[in-house]
Amino acid sequence: MLVDESMCPAFDGVIVHRVYSTWSMAHHMELAARKVLAPHLDDHEEGIGGHLSIDHIAPAAVGATIRLVAKATAIQGDRLTCEVLAWEGDTLLGRGQQVQRVLPKTVLERIIDRAARRTDEEGRQHT
Repeated sequence: MLVDESMCPAFDGVIVHRVYSTWSMAHHMELAARKVLAPHLDDHEEGIGGHLSIDHIAPAAVGATIRLVAKATAIQGDRLTCEVLAWEGDTLLGRGQQVQRVLPKTVLERIIDRAARRTDEEGRQHT
């Protein structure tokens, strides 16, 4: 993947540094871990993120080519843990751990519906 300006840290629309941002790395680590899980989901299952931790070790400038590598390191109950590494050539840019829970789609739908109702109720209380 090629680092472009959309991946730079920006605050209030102003790019602070022309490097690969930690939040872009987080997003890409989530995607890499999802690719580990997705082929193993049954039709009635879905994954949902539960944890992400990152050590952003080195910068990568705009124009750099980076690659992310994710591998499953643990399965405990309904949780899959992946180690994710971000590289530019031989330089380690970041190291992370991502945990996904695997739930029946019906259970996840109930959790999301409950969150939506809570949000609707809070919105009505503030108007």
